[in-house]
Amino acid sequence: MVNVEFIEDRLAKIRASSARLKKMQALTREQFLADPDYYAIAEHHLRRSLESMFDIGRHVIAKKGLGKPENYSHIIELLGQHSIISPEFGENIKGMAGYRNRLVHEYAHITVEEIFNIIATRLEDFERFGKYIVEFLENEGQ
Repeated sequence: MVNVEFIEDRLAKIRASSARLKKMQALTREQFLADPDYYAIAEHHLRRSLESMFDIGRHVIAKKGLGKPENYSHIIELLGQHSIISPEFGENIKGMAGYRNRLVHEYAHITVEEIFNIIATRLEDFERFGKYIVEFLENEGQ
């Protein structure tokens, strides 16, 4: 049985971090690039959101006995294969696994432009992931 409190805690972290990142969407590219604090804040909240997303996925997979993910990308694949998220959405966000690894292990190679572009174009992926997880919990009667 999944731990609803654990999942809700991670969803709250995603929502809080996404809210901080959404505020930065109002910034122009020049404003974002001009202040190094924006980059630091955005990097932190992106990493936190990704970690929370993968924590949820790993937890659901383990508790539902859906397999043993080999890596972060496999977590997304398994969630899609078992219709916890749509397979199409899973394919669309699979790259987040690699990005999480880059943020954690190759942080020196992440550019400010890259972070700005993610904020500008990909934040809705976190919201959509959260909706799938809430739907999953509802379908589980949780």
